[in-house]
Amino acid sequence: MRLTQLWQNRSPGDRHLSTYFCFAVVRLLLVFVPQLGYVHPDEFFQSVEVMTGDHFRLEHTRTWEFNNSLPVRSIVLPFALLRIPWSFYEFVAECLKAWWQLELLGTYTYVVFPRLIYTLISFSNDYCLYRICRLYGLRFEIRLLAMGSSWILLVFGTRTFSNSLEMAMCSWLLCLVSECMLRTNTVVYKKEFLEEKYDKAESISERVRIWKLKNSLPAHNLQHLMAMSTICVAGVFNRPTFLLFGAPMVFFWLLRGMGTRSITFRDFNLRIALFCVCSLPALVLFIFCDSLYYQHLTLGELHMMHLSIDNFVFTPWNFIKANLDSAQTASHGVHPCYVHLMVNMPMLFNVLALASLGAFAQLLLRFFRAEYQVLPRFQSIVSLMSGAIFVPLFFLSLINHQEPRFLLPVTFPLILLHAPKLITGFSAKYPFQKDHPLLRLFYDKLLSSKASGPYLLKIWYVSNVALTLFFGFIHQAGVYPLAADISHVVATKPAATHVHLITSHIYSLPLHLINIPSSRVLHFDRQTHQRYRRPRDFYMYEYGGLPLESLLQKVKLISGSCEVKQSGPSRRRYKLYLAIPASLSAELHEALVHSNATSYLNFELLKVFYPHLSTEAFPRLQGRHPCDVDAPHWAYDDLRGTCAVEQLPAFSFAYLNKQFSSFVHQLGLALYEIDVTRKKPRSVYVTLAHLGCSTTKGYFLLFVQFLICLALCIAAAQAGYIASPVTTYAAAPAYAAAYAAPVATYAAAAPAYSTYAAAAPAYSTYAAAAPAYSTYAAAAPAYTASVYSAPAYTAPVATYAAGAAYAAPVTTYSAPAIVSPFLKKK
Repeated sequence: MRLTQLWQNRSPGDRHLSTYFCFAVVRLLLVFVPQLGYVHPDEFFQSVEVMTGDHFRLEHTRTWEFNNSLPVRSIVLPFALLRIPWSFYEFVAECLKAWWQLELLGTYTYVVFPRLIYTLISFSNDYCLYRICRLYGLRFEIRLLAMGSSWILLVFGTRTFSNSLEMAMCSWLLCLVSECMLRTNTVVYKKEFLEEKYDKAESISERVRIWKLKNSLPAHNLQHLMAMSTICVAGVFNRPTFLLFGAPMVFFWLLRGMGTRSITFRDFNLRIALFCVCSLPALVLFIFCDSLYYQHLTLGELHMMHLSIDNFVFTPWNFIKANLDSAQTASHGVHPCYVHLMVNMPMLFNVLALASLGAFAQLLLRFFRAEYQVLPRFQSIVSLMSGAIFVPLFFLSLINHQEPRFLLPVTFPLILLHAPKLITGFSAKYPFQKDHPLLRLFYDKLLSSKASGPYLLKIWYVSNVALTLFFGFIHQAGVYPLAADISHVVATKPAATHVHLITSHIYSLPLHLINIPSSRVLHFDRQTHQRYRRPRDFYMYEYGGLPLESLLQKVKLISGSCEVKQSGPSRRRYKLYLAIPASLSAELHEALVHSNATSYLNFELLKVFYPHLSTEAFPRLQGRHPCDVDAPHWAYDDLRGTCAVEQLPAFSFAYLNKQFSSFVHQLGLALYEIDVTRKKPRSVYVTLAHLGCSTTKGYFLLFVQFLICLALCIAAAQAGYIASPVTTYAAAPAYAAAYAAPVATYAAAAPAYSTYAAAAPAYSTYAAAAPAYSTYAAAAPAYTASVYSAPAYTAPVATYAAGAAYAAPVTTYSAPAIVSPFLKKK
């Protein structure tokens, strides 16, 4: 009872702090759940895909950013944060596998372990915020609550984005600069105070005591110089946009104490020079490691000292050159300059974005009105945080490619300045200089603590929880389960079977999550102690937002190529899969019907991964009831009918329920297996039942037919007709026409005669005279009319069949070679 009373009577600050710790636990739990949402492909392809693939020798995708000729991504931070921890984890996993047969390496591990490292780094933002609040005497409870409950930390902070590292480094840099500013202001104030006392002192003993006190003051001019310069270099190599975020912070560090008698321009210039000198070790380390990794610099060249400027890689400069190319940035998307201000800021910070924009507008208004007495002091924490928000915001708005994650480093200063407004409202006091009725009404109805205070924290909670659920568990959330399922398919497939996966209208699938050994590197067999290269057996085709008609053409080409390999000498079996959002199932069925592909392509729905939402294929809010994930069977061939189970449109509960069911069914990622429908070839043999006789009599008749065929063969060979040239019979069209009818008669009446025709040596000789046609027909069985009936595939066969050089000799020869003159004489 007493504990319950203490819990209920705790102060608001304690309540905020306990709520923050709850959100901190949730942040850790979201790593291990894990979050299935797929925010952006850069989460994997800028670090995890390459590092995990290199370390475990898995199939992975190396994007253009890691191209050896012009790399734009530094490898040092991903190597230190992922490759080295992977080595320790792999050692532990191998020990547990040897002792207790526990398998700790798989798709789940490849997702969770890197996220855990980045999540632990994200807590440095919380620590820096707490440290600054303690240094400046600010309320840290509400600020920590706003930081911990933000969807930025719950989603982006737990993902492997380079922007998450950039946010952490900006937080550390702000913390160091704030501490240096506070110490400099304190030391300079004490120093000037002691100098005044020293000048006014009358006795020598008092001057000596003041002189000793002044010399005992701590050093402040070059505080945290090495740490700040190293952070700046690492931030620039991580993302060159760190220059925009770090420049105002470094400027405030250089400017601290200026305007006093103790700090002059000599100190300002000295700080700049020493800052550049202290950044050289980190700069050399990053350039050296990148040059070794991208093979611009080798150990042999380093040993022989055969070095030039081309042996070194400076990835930030390559990044800047690539982004200065308008065509390159346009390939990623072009946005107007106001997107960061009007869209991305409200989406990231909702009510705090409105508070910060309103406060900054008020500062600008007072500045242009020359109301300098009410502006914050330039070397204050408010000016530092305001500069850290709006200076990079201004320059990033000049870039034509704008994404919300580019503004993640703004989170720390914005929460530090404006988080208390979540409980006090937008403005605790009247913010305007003039008392106008409209301004007073605007303040009373919207800005005052009474009007906005009770609602801002609730709006903050609701919006951040909603965005966490959307981006953490719904947006592109079927990609990770798809990778896990395909990983199981590849692991359990029969030997000598290729797996082909086609994806459309979803984000790129990270190949390392499928856990396939790489076919591009040598593997080591610990049992035989030999190195070997694994053949490639998995192929993935990503077509982005390709229209479904064009996608089906790709499916036809891929399936046709697989059929050729399966029917070829290697007899390579295959499995073909298609993954598209479930919202496109109806359009896929319509495209299949229109392209006449249903006769030879069979799409079997294996499973649907829920939930999954692709903004590239947003579900239709109003439409026919789908009956299933597959498209419904319409009443008419023109696809303008109604579903068999759908009622007539009416605003009833049943109709709304079906519309809601239709929308929910579309929130999934459908996985189809594609099979080619093959026609069974007709067997060329005659059973005894067809002969209409008993077993003994049947065998006797077969033996008699065999003797007759053998006699015909010998007679034809003696007459010289089989060995005679084709041109002889081609010159006698009347002769060929006279015996065209007996050919059909004997071909239908003597099944065994076809055996003789296939076994005739002369016929095989002339068939070999046209190798191009026979080779094409044998090498491309998938393109014959028995398998595909589409015009795109029958056209090559018709072309070769019409060729006179191949068809005419074989056809002309077939009549006289099979129908010998002995038949007429007989």
